[in-house]
Amino acid sequence: MDGFWGSDWVARFADEVIAEADRRKPGATIVCASGLSPSGPIHLGNLREVMTPHLVADEIKRRGRDCRHLLSWDDYDRFRRVPAGMDPSYADHIGKPLTSVPAPPGSPHTSWAEHFKASMTESLAALGIEVDAISQTEMYTSGAYTDQVLLAMRERKRIDQILGRYRTKDSAVQDDDPDGSGGRSATAEYFPFKPYCTRCGRDLTTVVHYDDDTTEMTYTCECGHSETVLLREFTSGKLVWKVDWPMRWAYEGVEFEPSGVDHTSPGSSFQVGGLIVEEVFGAKQPIGPMYAFVGITGMAKMSSSRGGVPTPAEGLAIMEPAVLRWLYARRRPNQGFKIAFDQEIYRLYDEWDSLERRVAQGTASPGEQVAHARSARTALGELPGTPRPVPYRTLASIVDITTGDDEQTLRIVRGLDPADPVTDLDELRPRLDCAERWVATYMPADQHTQVRSEPDRELLAGLDEGDREALRLLLGRLTDDWSLMGLNLLVYGVPKLRAGLPMDAGPTPELKVAQRQFFALLYRLLVGRDTGPRLPTLLLAVGAERVRELLDPDAAATAAS
Repeated sequence: MDGFWGSDWVARFADEVIAEADRRKPGATIVCASGLSPSGPIHLGNLREVMTPHLVADEIKRRGRDCRHLLSWDDYDRFRRVPAGMDPSYADHIGKPLTSVPAPPGSPHTSWAEHFKASMTESLAALGIEVDAISQTEMYTSGAYTDQVLLAMRERKRIDQILGRYRTKDSAVQDDDPDGSGGRSATAEYFPFKPYCTRCGRDLTTVVHYDDDTTEMTYTCECGHSETVLLREFTSGKLVWKVDWPMRWAYEGVEFEPSGVDHTSPGSSFQVGGLIVEEVFGAKQPIGPMYAFVGITGMAKMSSSRGGVPTPAEGLAIMEPAVLRWLYARRRPNQGFKIAFDQEIYRLYDEWDSLERRVAQGTASPGEQVAHARSARTALGELPGTPRPVPYRTLASIVDITTGDDEQTLRIVRGLDPADPVTDLDELRPRLDCAERWVATYMPADQHTQVRSEPDRELLAGLDEGDREALRLLLGRLTDDWSLMGLNLLVYGVPKLRAGLPMDAGPTPELKVAQRQFFALLYRLLVGRDTGPRLPTLLLAVGAERVRELLDPDAAATAAS
């Protein structure tokens, strides 16, 4: 296995980062970084911002090098808008730091920022992602960045010139800083620092004067407040985004940080930041691959501000940690992909189980082996998995039919492999719990299975002799091998017997048609529609006795007479 670790995108980035770090500060701790804004639900698209450097940092640690993965919480950002469905009075908080906005109603947390940070923090732990979390509120208000803020203010003309290389007439910087570049005073002087008003707490402010020697700064606010302060002592405010980001690269010595495709266009924060970090802060821009967007099956591009987007916690509710990690680990950052919350999750799990079998058998390709390894374990150890990985679609069918009843579920899963029966549902967890939550939350209403309580006597009475014979053949052999495999052979084999073929006969076009017709008949008699969960699973779930009651054509004929 060790010979395969260098065969993927993670290893190649690790090579680059280690080489770059050794050029900058040989032997020093390597720094990878991520940044998240807790302005709303942190969704599965945002997870790529953290997962990409995590995988690289984990590879560096696996090689025995000291490496930190910093997670900057941009909780000192302004509250920009009131989400749909929220109390309109929250508009009074627009312009305040996210840590100064009350948490959503009913939340146990102290602020808006802490509310949305909490869920993500728990998800990162469940995914095996180790980070050093940094609150930007704490960094700014403690004065940790004071020297950097003063430097940026002294170099404001240089910063303005850098920004001006990309500024057009139509995108001129406005006082409210829509592009994260900064604002101008009434005298058209540019300032890269945005104060939070000490009276109203909002950033509806304009710096009107600054003295480099004394650091005396005067600002006005739309609330009517005006104040003169010493910036070397004043900690109610922050650098604007396009200056704040490169400042942090320099301050933390970041060697690796990815960015979304929206940050890598001409004039974007990443491109401009590369110039500012070198020309103003005297440091180097980190290696920064662009990562593509992540989508959800059946949904448009994810956006926290639009709401209704799945979070990592919601992903972990229906997927085991290793499977969710695998979605990110197996693709290069610049490759977009979608995460299945619909019935495509069956196919995802089939692919994962097939990969696990190939890895165990030694037939997986080098790329598959390393993607699996990065998904199933980190430098700290193995992630929790399911001891008996029954197919996800099978578990979903079982919990749907049993409505999650543990006793009935255990009865059915015992029959999946009679030679080595499951004796405790804990052997199927956490996958069983994931499937149960998927059925309850995401299975389409019209796909839920309701087994008939009484035989469809009218349908049974109207069957021709061929269909009656098929049902008799099925019932006559029903308990010969009461297992998933045995029932699978039986339901496919009955049409073969009717055609005068042995049970192990190969498929033909005519036989496939006969099998589809037979399956449709069984579904109509068992669940009242033409389709349903896989028939072997359905038969196991219903039980032999009830199957006989619902499928016996002779009993129905006797009852009708």
